[in-house]
Amino acid sequence: MAELRGRKLHSRMFSPRILRSASLLIVLASVHGTFAQAQATGSVQIAPAQEEHANPQAVSPLQDLLAEAEKSNPQIQAARHGWESAKQVPSQVSTLPDPQFTAQQVNAGSPRPFAGYTNSDFAYFGLGVSQDFPYPGKLRLRGELAKRDAEVMQQQYESARRAVAAGVKAAYFQLSYLSKTLGILESDGQLLEQVEKAAEARYRSGMGNQHDLLQAQTERTKLLREITMHHLEVAKTQARIKQLLNRSQSSPDIEPADLPDSALPYSFDELLSAAKSQYPTIAGAQKLVEKAGLQIDAAHKDFYPDFNLQYMWQRTDPAQFRAYYMLSFSARVPIYRSRKQRPELAQAEADLNKSRAEVEVQTQQVSFDLRTEFEVVQKTAELLKIYREGLLPQARAEFEAGVAAYQNNRQDFQALLASFLDVLHLDEEYWQSAAERETALARVEELTGLSLNDEGAKK
Repeated sequence: MAELRGRKLHSRMFSPRILRSASLLIVLASVHGTFAQAQATGSVQIAPAQEEHANPQAVSPLQDLLAEAEKSNPQIQAARHGWESAKQVPSQVSTLPDPQFTAQQVNAGSPRPFAGYTNSDFAYFGLGVSQDFPYPGKLRLRGELAKRDAEVMQQQYESARRAVAAGVKAAYFQLSYLSKTLGILESDGQLLEQVEKAAEARYRSGMGNQHDLLQAQTERTKLLREITMHHLEVAKTQARIKQLLNRSQSSPDIEPADLPDSALPYSFDELLSAAKSQYPTIAGAQKLVEKAGLQIDAAHKDFYPDFNLQYMWQRTDPAQFRAYYMLSFSARVPIYRSRKQRPELAQAEADLNKSRAEVEVQTQQVSFDLRTEFEVVQKTAELLKIYREGLLPQARAEFEAGVAAYQNNRQDFQALLASFLDVLHLDEEYWQSAAERETALARVEELTGLSLNDEGAKK
């Protein structure tokens, strides 16, 4: 009854898709008759680890999800719009200031406009225009500075695009791992059922004890708990990938494909070279170095004056006087150099040194990150081979031999249970390592800008 109540509670907590895992208990109960027959013949059939987790939903290809994220992710859109906005600035700051037009009307003896225009020699009407001219080279430098800002924004957009793509891949591979391990847990649950039945048979025959049977039942409940926890992780990962895709959280879940076995056809030096030349953070830092150099040039230009040219036309009484024409030239002279221009130059030089240091910081950080991910890819590839060719078949053979030995009273229950747990944990660890390797490869792609799955990738 307690087991039945547990299944009812599990059904209320999760969706119909999740309930498939809870049905494991029913499946396990149905093999009792089969086990009795196998015990009579002295052998127990060991089920292999389930290779595919059945799911009626259509598989969502990773490339389709990446294209969707590229189009819909708000972080990418915000960065793209920021870049497009910054591209509009250079032409604005490198253009001459707008000219100023002036209209003047002077009266003599009366505050009313145009009063006394014909009876006073001091009354006149004038039109004028003035134009500011920064010192030659200043406008060009302002435009170049704005271009560097736009290029930095471009690198920030590229960085956001790569980060979102890496996040989608990591979540997708996590879903693949969880889907695979759920199948393994269900398959290995059948092995645990065999262990439990063996303990029950020995207990009924008087050769075993009740403690072994109770411990086997406890392990089966723990297995159900682990399945439930896996479904919780699935729900969290589904929420994360929907967020990256800008989908509604109530939209249908994403069904991942099996974990790929991607190759890494590049040496570390080749990857590092690509990262140094293509990683957006480094490229953006280098653009800031260029900008700081231009700021020094601009600070030097600020030691020179800016100019103003003005032209004025004035008309007094047309019956008595000719029109007046006036051309004015003025200069704004930087006389407070010690308080303005020299500190500005010192600030620009300090910014240049800071930007150069930032390039080194980013280069070292990328080198560290790339080396870490490269080692994960290399070592997990070796680890997966060890699992496939050694640990997994050895553990399964040990368990199979342990079942037979336990049935014949040649091995205690604790050793048999330990061999089962080895099979269970090694299966999970194998697929977890596979997911970690693919996630590390996604991070390598983010750092280098290389697409390791392209047909044109290096062989």
